[in-house]
Amino acid sequence: MGTSLKPAHIDLPAAPRPDPNHADCRGVASVLSRVGDKWSVFVIMMLSDGPKRFNELKRLINGISQRMLTLTLRGLERDGLVTRTIFPTIPPRVDYELTDLGRGLSQPVEALGKWAKDHLVQIEAARTHFDQRNHT
Repeated sequence: MGTSLKPAHIDLPAAPRPDPNHADCRGVASVLSRVGDKWSVFVIMMLSDGPKRFNELKRLINGISQRMLTLTLRGLERDGLVTRTIFPTIPPRVDYELTDLGRGLSQPVEALGKWAKDHLVQIEAARTHFDQRNHT
């Protein structure tokens, strides 16, 4: 006698159904868009060694405009990654600092920044090769 090809064990647990709205994907995407933004990466890296004032951050982050730094800090504060402390001096002093959540993110962000710096020459060479091959 041959082997039967009929399924013998058909009582399997149902696989969990994916969220029809993909809310989890959208949520993760919104977080990644914040922490993956180049200015957010720079701000997190600059704040990893302690609080900084706005103008100090602006000097440290080459090429960022005042408006973009303001928007980036506001977004990081909204996401709970940065705190803003106002000191009652004349003129008022404002410090920005990573929260515990932000400090937890600083290690992978710094690793990503280090990787980019370490591989910049290779990436630029690959881009040049690609552009020459594709006449861009």
